[in-house]
Order: sequence, then structure tokens, then C-alpha cells
Amino acid sequence: MQKVITDDMDALLDILPPHIRQPLCQQQDISQLLEVVLDLGRPPQARFPQREVVFNPKEVTKQDIDYVAAHISSFGDDNRAGIERTLHRISAIRNRQGRIVGLTCRVGRAVFGTIKVIEDLVESGKSVLLLGRPGVGKTTMLREVARVLADDLKKRVIIVDTSNEIAGDGDIPHPAIGHARRMQVTTPTMQHAVMIEAVENHMPEVIVIDEIGTELEAQAARTIAERGVQLVGTAHGNTLDNLMMNPTLCDLIGGIQTVTLGDEEAKRRGTQKSILERMSPPTFSIVVEIQDRDKVAIHPDVGEAADAILRGRSVATETRWLDETGEVRIEKQEPVTTTKKATKGKRGVKEDKPSKVYLFGVNRGRLEQMARDMQLTLDIVNNLNDANLFVTTKNYYRRKPQKVRDAEIANVPMYVLRSNTPPQIRQLLNTISPTEGTDKADSFKLALSEAEEAVSQVKSGQEAVELSPQSAYIRRLQHLIAERSDLSSQSLGKDPVRRVKIYKG
Repeated sequence: MQKVITDDMDALLDILPPHIRQPLCQQQDISQLLEVVLDLGRPPQARFPQREVVFNPKEVTKQDIDYVAAHISSFGDDNRAGIERTLHRISAIRNRQGRIVGLTCRVGRAVFGTIKVIEDLVESGKSVLLLGRPGVGKTTMLREVARVLADDLKKRVIIVDTSNEIAGDGDIPHPAIGHARRMQVTTPTMQHAVMIEAVENHMPEVIVIDEIGTELEAQAARTIAERGVQLVGTAHGNTLDNLMMNPTLCDLIGGIQTVTLGDEEAKRRGTQKSILERMSPPTFSIVVEIQDRDKVAIHPDVGEAADAILRGRSVATETRWLDETGEVRIEKQEPVTTTKKATKGKRGVKEDKPSKVYLFGVNRGRLEQMARDMQLTLDIVNNLNDANLFVTTKNYYRRKPQKVRDAEIANVPMYVLRSNTPPQIRQLLNTISPTEGTDKADSFKLALSEAEEAVSQVKSGQEAVELSPQSAYIRRLQHLIAERSDLSSQSLGKDPVRRVKIYKG
């Protein structure tokens, strides 16, 4: 089916004051408009896919904002409103007194034919979860999924529409959802209750839900799936890895728990005795990562993919996209397996090889991609016994799961990322990579050795030891070494001579 787009653009333009509407209409690419931003005391701004433009130099006034508010529905608890029988969304920014000082008027479009790349997955009857960055088209795809299931497959479809984004504002839903039925939600905090109500009262075969974001909603989704109802929804996060790192939503992939294996089983698996495993079957059978409007990456077996990630293995994925002729192209990527060669003789790490890194709660795919971009060689190991550096996040380190405790007991040097963000990962790579020169690699090892030596000196009776000045990231490692040894530490001085002092607490 060829894509057909309907956007009710005139209805959105009609809510704008005339002196804002007229110059906006003169934009040559008005059909590509994404949203209009009206902030009090600033010129109005229009956002398009490839540009942002101030289309009127006159500042937005309180009267302009009041004009828009008077031509739309009332704002709900989520500060969102709409225009009846359209898919447009108007979101408010308020000051401390509750007065509106900014508006974001987003164009809502119904795109018929947008699910061609995943149509077979939706029609399989399995539950499908859509992930992707804001604005990539998750809700648009979800809306088309509801229409196809209701109209083409004649299924009983219920949409739980929290912010009226899927079926539009007003009591009569937008035609873009076809014969699917829509249940509105009085307040976002009640979304989970309406999900359960939809199943108990209306006998759906399919539930469509946008933005699963709380633990209660994740639990409601599991309840619905266990009753044999197909779920199609979206959640916060760009990738399956992101979802697994989210403690609120990881239940959607079965939840994660620490399991202690017996000696024989641990030996058979080639792992530590304490490992991370899924607690239960995933709520969603298939995860679709929306990379672009016409390109997706698919995990056809979420349970298998989650297990592979927990074991530090690469995941089999399927990439699909639409080519210039509108045909679906498919490329399957099999998991990469590496065979370790057994070596005899001396054990140890050569100085010219990269650190053997063990990841816990860190996005492996992002780390490997960034290493490739920086032309660095990484040796990521799946067994803690082989590691000479343990990398985790601040969130996991604070919770002290078994794997972190195992690393501490084994005295494996630890690097704690503040978050799973690209800048933090880049700092990690800059710190540990020997490819930037042996001096840097040596300084990293010397800094850790210096901290270990200081710990020994303090435990032997010395009152305090000040270490050499280091970067913030190495100082954090030195603090952790002191903490592991039940000693106190603090940072002294200012960069570039800021350093760590280790002493008895």
C-alpha cells in the first residue's frame, strides 16, 4: 500500500492569531511543518525536518497565547490539549502561578501505509513493543497498527488513549484508527487502571497503548498478556538495551534477577556462580527499534535477545527498510561468536594489549560502536575471572548486586560511569585505551597501583597518604579503592593538581 498522509493542517493554522498564521502560511515547505513554538516574549518559531525558522520578528504576547488557548480544548493534568477531530497536540508550559507562558503546537498526521515494514509481525498475533526516540513516528505507526488490525483483520481492537494522541481530541475518534474503539483516560496516573478495565469490560482481542512508562503500567501490560490478549505498545527508550537498563520497565522483557549457580553448572556455562537472568517470560514477544521513519531493527525473540545481552553476547537482529520503489528490504545480522584459543605457559596480560573489560549494566553495543568510531581495540570478556577492569554504572554500583560484590572481593579494578551516555563512555575509552600511547596506559595502571600502595601504607599505621594529581575519572577509581578497603578519602586542590588523599575514617 502506498503511503497516504492526512494532516488537517488548516485546522491547526486556524487556532493561531492572524499575524502569526499569515507569515507561517508563506513558508514554501509548510506541508512538512512539525510544530510551532510560541514562548512568551520571544518570536514565534516553526520547526521543520531539516530546519528551524523564526517566521515573524514580533514577540509573542499574553494575548497571543490566550487566543490559542481559547480555540482548543481544555488542558488536562499532563498539560496537553487538542483540536476536536484532528490529531494535533498542543502542550503548555506554565509558570509557578500556573499561567501558560509557552505553547508547543505539534502537527498530528495520519500516515496510511506506514507499517508496511512490520505488517507481518503485527498480523502474527504476537505482542509487539515499539521503541524509538521522540518524533521518530512511534505514535503514527501505532495508529496505523490499530486501523489495520481492526479494518483489515477484523479484530476487536481497543486503544487506551491517555493524551488523545492516537485517536485525536474530542468524543468522536479520528477516522485514522478505522473501526478500532478508543478509551480515553481522565488523568495519566490512571492509565494502568484503564488498561485493565479495557480487558475486563470490552473483550478485546488487541490492546493498543502508547507510552508505557510506569511500573504499574508495566504490571498491567503483563496481566493483559497473560490473559491471551495481543498487546501493541510503545515505551520510553531507543533500544532493547535501554529498556533492560530501566529498572521501572525491565519487567516488560521478563525482569532481571541475580541467580546463584552450583559449582558444576557454573563450570559448564563458563561463568561466575552469581549471574543475571530473566525472572519470567517477556510481556512482549517482539521488540521493534524504530531507527528512522522507514527503517527498523527487529528482535523477533525478545527472551532470546535479553538472555544474550545478560550473558554479554551479541544479539541476532533483523534490519528492515523501504527502498526507493517502496519495497521492503530485509538484512539479517547473526550474532558474532568469538572463539578463544587456549594458551599454555605463563598467565598474564601483555602490556601492549588493551584492558580486558567486563561490562555490567553498560550498553555493550554503544561502547563497541564508539570504540570503532575512535578506531580503538577493545577486549570485552564474558567471564569476570578473565577481566582486569570491571565497568558498571553509578546506579548499579550503589545497589551493590552480587556481580559488583564479586568484583570487589576479587579486587578487580572498577570504573563507575555516571550514566550510560556517549560522553561518559567516550571518557572511559579515553582513560583506558592504550592506543593513545603507552604513556597513557601506563599512567592509568600506575594511578591504580599508587592507590593500592597508599591503602597498604595507611593500614600499616601511616596517618594519611596524598596521591598524584589525576583526572576526575581516575580519582573516582582511587576513591573506590579506598572505600573497598574501609578507608576514607577526599579530593584536594583544584584542577590540574586536584588529587586524592586516603586516610583512616
